[in-house]
Amino acid sequence: MIRAFLSLILGLSVLATMSHAQANKRKLTDRDDLYGWEAIGRLDMGDGSFCTGTLISQDMVLTAAHCAVDQRTGTAFSPEDVTFRAGLSNGNALAERQVTQIAIHPNYGSNTPLSHDSVRIDVALLRLGEPIPYSIADPFALHSGRVLGSEVSIASYGRGRSEAITRERSCRIVDRQLGLILFDCDVTFGSSGSAVLAKNGSRWQILSVVSAVGTDGSHKVGFGMELDGIVTELKGIMRRDAPQPKASIRRLQVGSGKSGSGAKFISSGGG
Repeated sequence: MIRAFLSLILGLSVLATMSHAQANKRKLTDRDDLYGWEAIGRLDMGDGSFCTGTLISQDMVLTAAHCAVDQRTGTAFSPEDVTFRAGLSNGNALAERQVTQIAIHPNYGSNTPLSHDSVRIDVALLRLGEPIPYSIADPFALHSGRVLGSEVSIASYGRGRSEAITRERSCRIVDRQLGLILFDCDVTFGSSGSAVLAKNGSRWQILSVVSAVGTDGSHKVGFGMELDGIVTELKGIMRRDAPQPKASIRRLQVGSGKSGSGAKFISSGGG
């Protein structure tokens, strides 16, 4: 039985520059460091806050739902107010894309009390206006199958390290029950929406998303959720609510084609 108590939702913008060093954490500050982690980026919102997001396809970013909701209005941000900066490091991103669609669970609301139920649906999908090529960033897959052992990893932006990805190479799953996953990774403001990654063969895959931090009674723990059902549901919402392409009007011109008899025709291409 999970006995941890939720105490704080993350994801607010924090401008204080607090730094702390841990033996198993390092900043990914250049192209060589970023190799294999380019699909992780910073999500910048119009109100000045930021979170971490991860590409799961060329044009789709996975993050936490509370990252996509404007806390002042209680509604999702306008997509044009959200920007994904893949591999952002020291002010330079490998790719920068504006968001065009946001999908969150219909039962999720910013005023929903923080609880196990709210964490389970604290997931959002964001569609980018233009795909990011595989040559720039290779998206992460959702984890499938059993997790061997308890080791996981997190790479994120956060308080005091908002300009470069910091990777915690090894942390542990503490508990996994009732649709929740608890882990002892060091998460802070800005870490919200980060992918909790588990090894599957030689490739890291997304096991969960950082939602909140709390305590198990004696130690700080992070909270995430099982992803299979919620991501499938959000993809369905995206397909249902996808913006319709704008119809282009093509002008048809009389006399653009002529027959041998001198008759005039309207060509299907208007030319």
